[in-house]
Amino acid sequence: MTDKNREIIISKEDAVFWMDGNGGWHNIHGAFEHKKVIAYFNRSIEYDADGYFVSQVRGDVVEKVYFRYQETALFAVDIIQNDDLRLLLNTRKQVPLNPKKLFIRNDNLFMHFENQLIKFTDRSMIKLSDRLDDANGQFTIHLKGVCYTIQEK
Repeated sequence: MTDKNREIIISKEDAVFWMDGNGGWHNIHGAFEHKKVIAYFNRSIEYDADGYFVSQVRGDVVEKVYFRYQETALFAVDIIQNDDLRLLLNTRKQVPLNPKKLFIRNDNLFMHFENQLIKFTDRSMIKLSDRLDDANGQFTIHLKGVCYTIQEK
């Protein structure tokens, strides 16, 4: 943004769209259906001290729309398996899987990343399933020969 750009900020209370607990986008007419629109919204997600927002530049105007979400707006939609496991987020960014930052809440797997929270989708859980174990009610993940305990919160 240059000095001559002006910024329009829409609060999450005034936003006409929101994200559900599974990462789906909605407006008053229902769930978004067009994959290109959904992908555009997901790629546009950013985060600051006021929460998650989507933004776009139109000429000399920056539009910044905060939106409502449940728990988080970041979802691990796929697992990239190279030397280290990486999470592919709904934003298309990749972050390393940190087993020490994993936890389970309400039967969902999450990971703390910096000051944000990432929720794992069913697809990403399936990709991790051969590394996960539930022995004696204790969840663990096996990475590079090490077994990490996943806490329940």
